[in-house]
Amino acid sequence: MTERTKPVEALLVVDVQVSTVSGPRAVPGAARLLDRTADLLARARAAGALVVHVQNDGPAGSPDATGTPGWELHHPVGDGPGETVVRKSEADAFAGTPLAGLLSGAGVRAVAVCGAMSEMCVQATARTALARGHRVVLPYDAHATQNVPAAPGISDEIPAATVSRVAAWALGGRAEITAPAAAVTFTAPPGRPGPRQPTGPR
Repeated sequence: MTERTKPVEALLVVDVQVSTVSGPRAVPGAARLLDRTADLLARARAAGALVVHVQNDGPAGSPDATGTPGWELHHPVGDGPGETVVRKSEADAFAGTPLAGLLSGAGVRAVAVCGAMSEMCVQATARTALARGHRVVLPYDAHATQNVPAAPGISDEIPAATVSRVAAWALGGRAEITAPAAAVTFTAPPGRPGPRQPTGPR
């Protein structure tokens, strides 16, 4: 049986956009990434955790250029004040965005980070979260990237799964990088009400 993590109060879903998970530029293992991130989203919502979809505003001509089909978020954004979108133009989702204020305003102490790309936006966002004093859970099967092309005289092609593992490992021992997505648990932050309750006739 998988050991559960201590609960986190926020889920950051980084750059899970149409161009990243579909078509010729999709990351290897895109189906698994979507399965894991959808599960994390469902459980974070049910627990009343803060959910932040991070959306990259790519430059003109890029697969995720702002306003293009590839720029759109893959996962629908839920209704309500506990779920929001933060748009960014840098690798770090904290850079020039309201993310830090969203987390601190809700009293978030611990975050789970998932999405793409492992060695770029996911790692940069997780690193800043750590620097800001947050506990960070980076489930190893819920972030992904591309294969690194071969470099003559240096290395053969490096598989995406290896790149993801090294990117997480580079964060050091403060980030929790050995748990699967299924082991991540959620709770509502102090600045938000608890889990959503069913509605309807009694």
